[in-house]
Order: sequence, then C-alpha cells, then structure tokens
Amino acid sequence: MGSALRKSKAERRRAAENAQKLQEAPCELATETSQPVVFVQEKQKGDHEKTLKADKESNLQKLLEMNGHMQVPHSYDYDLIVIGGGSGGLAAAKEAAKYDKKVMVLDFVMPTPLGTSWGLGGTCVNVGCIPKKLMHQAALLGQALQDSRKFGWQFTEEVKHNWMTMTESVQNYIGSLNWGYRVALREKKVTYENAYGEFVGPHTVKATNKRGIEKLYTAKRFLIATGERPRYLGIPGDKEYCISSDDLFSLPYCPGKTLVVGASYVALECAGFLAGLGLDVTVMVRSILLRGFDQDIANKIGEYMEEHGINFIKQFVPIKIEQIEEGTPGRFKVTAQSTAGNQIIEGEYNTVLLAIGRDACTRKIGLDKVGVKINEKTGKIPVNDEEQTNVPYIYAIGDILQDKLELTPVAIQAGRLLVQRLYGGSTIKCDYMNVPTTVFTPLEYGACGYSEESAVEKFGEENIEVYHSYFWPLEWTVPSRDNNKCYAKIICNIQDNERVIGFHVLGPNAGEVTQGFAAAIKCGMTKEQLDSTIGIHPVCAEIFTTLSVTKRSGGNTLQAGC
Repeated sequence: MGSALRKSKAERRRAAENAQKLQEAPCELATETSQPVVFVQEKQKGDHEKTLKADKESNLQKLLEMNGHMQVPHSYDYDLIVIGGGSGGLAAAKEAAKYDKKVMVLDFVMPTPLGTSWGLGGTCVNVGCIPKKLMHQAALLGQALQDSRKFGWQFTEEVKHNWMTMTESVQNYIGSLNWGYRVALREKKVTYENAYGEFVGPHTVKATNKRGIEKLYTAKRFLIATGERPRYLGIPGDKEYCISSDDLFSLPYCPGKTLVVGASYVALECAGFLAGLGLDVTVMVRSILLRGFDQDIANKIGEYMEEHGINFIKQFVPIKIEQIEEGTPGRFKVTAQSTAGNQIIEGEYNTVLLAIGRDACTRKIGLDKVGVKINEKTGKIPVNDEEQTNVPYIYAIGDILQDKLELTPVAIQAGRLLVQRLYGGSTIKCDYMNVPTTVFTPLEYGACGYSEESAVEKFGEENIEVYHSYFWPLEWTVPSRDNNKCYAKIICNIQDNERVIGFHVLGPNAGEVTQGFAAAIKCGMTKEQLDSTIGIHPVCAEIFTTLSVTKRSGGNTLQAGC
C-alpha cells in the first residue's frame, strides 16, 4: 500500500508540474490566432477554432495524430485490418501499404449450398464482372459467326459450343488473377490470411481458418469490405436444387434448359449469354425488369431478348422446386404462383438459376459486439461522407454501404481515397454522383446520371428535356439484322443551361461509349457543347452529337440506315 501511495503522490506531482508548464507557456510562442491554444501531452495541437472545426468534421483524431505527435495508449498488432479480400478491400490494403502501415487482410469464402468456393479477389473477379463479361463475349462470338457468312466467310461444318472448354478457359484466367493478388500483397508486405474475420471486442477480431483454428488480432483501425452474396427464395428445394451466379461460372457441366428467376441485371445478363450459347432459356419475373434503371430502356432490353428467343414468364414467383431426375444436369419441376392472382403453373428444367438479389455479409461478423449500427432490414451499414461508421475506428466500403452504388470501381475508388485521407493527409472524398455503369445484356446498356423517372421526380417534368433516337450500327447493316433496336437518349436540365444530367445508350460496346461520355458529364457538359462536338464516322457514338428530336415533340426517331 505504501508503494501505491508513493506512486499516486508522484503522479499528482507530475500532473501539477505539467499544468504549471502549460499555464506559464507564453502565448507569443504560439503561432495560432485563436485563444486558448490546445495542447495534448505537452504538444501544441492548434488553436481553439481549428480544434473545434476538426471535432465538428470528425477529424479530431486525425489532428491529434498529425506528425506522429500523439502517443497511442495501446499497442496494436496492426495499423489497419481489412475484413474482405474483394476489389475494394484489396485496393485499400495495398494503398495503406504505400504509407508503410502494417496491414492485414482477412478473406474467407463461405461455400455455396452446392459447395462452390473460390480464391482471393472477391465477387467481381471470381463470380461476377470478369467471368460474366467473358461468357457474354462467348455469346457475341456466336452471333459474329452467323454474321460472317454475309461478309463472305464460308464454312460448311456445323458450329457447336463446348461449355467445358469455355469454363475451363475462364477459370484458368481467374486462377491467374487469384495468384496475382496474393503475390501483390506479399510484395507490399501486407499480411494475408485465408480466415473468417469476426469482431469479438473493441479493436479486436477473431480469425478462423478452414481447419477451425482461431487467432485474435488487434488493430488501430478496421475496414469492412465483406460484399454481398446471392439471396435464396426460402421455399422448398431452393438451396438443394437451385444454383446462383456463385455456382454458374464454374459449373462442371452445360446447364441445358434453364429457368432464370429474377429480373435484376445479373438475371438478364446470365439469361442473355446462356441463350447466346444456344440454350433454351426462360426468365421468370415477379414485377418489373431492372428495378432502379431507366424503365424505358429496361423494357426495350426485354423486348429485344424476347425477339431473340428468350421466353419470359411475367408476374410469377416459384413456390416449390422438386427433383425429377438426378444428373449433370438433372431435371427439376418448378411450381410457380401468380403475383396477380391464385394461378399456379408448372414447368420442367435442367437448371434453375436464382438471381433475385443479394444480401450484405454483415450479420455474422460480430458488429453487435463493437456497436456498429446496421440497417436491420437490409443489413447495410450507414456511413458518413468519409465511409466512417458510427464507431470511429471502423470504416466500411463497397456493396455493404447503405444508399450507395454497388459497383466494383466505386469500392476501389472509395477504398483508395479513404486510405489517402487516413494516412496521406488528403481531403478528397469519393464522389458517388454521375457514376457510369453498363449492363451486359445481349444488347448492351450503358448509363450515367439520372434515369428519366428519377430526373422527373427530382426536377419536375416541365424542367427536363429528353432527346432520343434509334440508330443502326454499320456492322449490322450487311447481315440485315436488328434495325432500329439500338437506342440513344440524353436527359437535360432546362433550368441549368440544358446541362446533361442523364446519358443512356443501348447498343454494341455500350460500356466503351459510356465511359468516354461519363468524363464529359462529370465536367458539366451541356447540350450545346454536345451539339458542337464533331462526331467520328461511322461509329455508334456519333449519334449523340446529332440528337435533335425531343420526346416532348413526339417526332420520328426511326433510322433508315447507319
């Protein structure tokens, strides 16, 4: 006890001496203009106004850490632990390594109900954008073969598609990307563990590997980048007999006659390339196509797909899946009910692909143990404009964010900018406005900015002007196919000098077209500037430099040639 009393007296004496030092610190030595001057651990941090401003902008911690002056009271294993090894998480981890921070990435893929799993890289690389685009390309090549005869190519043998050759080639490429990511982390001295990360307490996660071995790690900051996984219907037979996009791209057999359940971009993209490979495809739609996208365009996509042999069953949902016959593929009976009444229908298919939406992977990572708030209905995480959750040392990026775009480049951009703010002194925040995207349906759809519906809702119908036109790609004229199916549309804000606030294109290479115009829209392009731009001839994109017919006028938009 005597020792404790002596220690307590010594601490009080030191505190009194420090207080005296601060009181005696001459104001003229402080360069700040606002009094009182703030000191932390005998280090001058700034004036009163600067400190208050930093606190209001949630930057107080950053101010305290500036130039390494703050002595951190805890010793952590890592500066940053990233939970999730997808595109956003990996981008953030590698960016943090540039600032000589000690970084760990925890990534673990829970197998699908059918046992499918994959390597490092997340959804986009393994079971999303990359294999989807490659299989879309496979379908386009089939169409190109048909077109080639009109261009003089002669071949007499029957042309067939081999599913196994395609999937093996695609998976080999993906495997090379998985390996490349691991090498990149090692080169940047980022620690990678193939383990499931779960919060167990403040600044602490538990990492469990596939053998069940658990380890605890601590970090000063955490970044949640766990992404989403496909949703199931919750009906008899769904997890036993259905596949999702998580299974499709590595499916070890041709799916055969396929029912695609859903009307999301994933559903329509998969239905499109499966049909393009020559399969019998049906899409079962509960309500509308491509919810959240421009509905004028969405309906044109649906019409085009129907005209090219894809069947649509509208306003029905499955209520039961039963196996009729085992096999690769097997045979299944699907029972569905009308959403508009009590009608019941049945159908037989070799494969049932569910694409009804995705759920955020946030409910089983211990967020409740550290107090991170989530939207209880969706599992999404609300964050501020710096991707910070309600717990100051925990951040989140990517598809798990509430009211943010679910796109790979968005997650990458947000992750890099976040790290640059945390460790590089940057103030640049991720701009979630005017982000371009493309839906790789048979007729590709590129978009940037407002849909027509959202523009009307935001600005009022009387305050927007919609310019539109069909067009016919030159490459399609010789094969004489699909005239007046491709479509261009821009939406302008009349009250803002006809600034272009929405861009939509339906046609070949839509992503390439949209990417270029997105930069112009980001710079505030107006209709006048677009009209003054000279087009490149003969390409699809030049139609945007000659748009003159407005929807309001009801004028003719059909084209007789390219």
